[in-house]
Amino acid sequence: MDVYNYLIIPILIFLARIMDVSIGTMRIIFISRGKRLLAPILGFLEVSIWLTAISQAMKHLNNPVCFIAYGMGFATGNYVGMLIEDKLAIGMQAVRLITQKTIDMITMALRDEGFGVTVTRASGAKGEVNVILTIVPRKKVGRVIEIARDIDPDVFISIQDIREVRAGYFPQRAKQLRWRKVFKKR
Repeated sequence: MDVYNYLIIPILIFLARIMDVSIGTMRIIFISRGKRLLAPILGFLEVSIWLTAISQAMKHLNNPVCFIAYGMGFATGNYVGMLIEDKLAIGMQAVRLITQKTIDMITMALRDEGFGVTVTRASGAKGEVNVILTIVPRKKVGRVIEIARDIDPDVFISIQDIREVRAGYFPQRAKQLRWRKVFKKR
């Protein structure tokens, strides 16, 4: 058995596909986030690596292991790209909290943690509700959800990607954590 053609080349194709598809995933995310400088650079790298992978697969048309490696590299590259994007957590997100109770406590807790908060009263399917909106970096969305659920386990939460934020209130103050004292007294 030819080790080079049936092991080394397929492994290289597999790794190249992981790299080019992961880079492609990141490129698409950067395009959607408006990162105009980084996206073309990633596109150049992506296509350069892809050409290398496809040329090797085409040179070895008689080797089915190369085709399997090509497909598995594509699938794995999608997964790896999503993992990378999740770790980077680029951008801002709008977190919308809808509750019938505890509006003051959730609002106070979020503000004490340094988040800007906008509150609106609305009419929901079960009557009056309070809509709490905050725009936060993606890395902090988990903290917003944790605070809201600690106070109201039944809070309705929706999250939306935000492409750009130009103005608003983004406090940079120290945590006062008044809400925890109020919450624990209940």
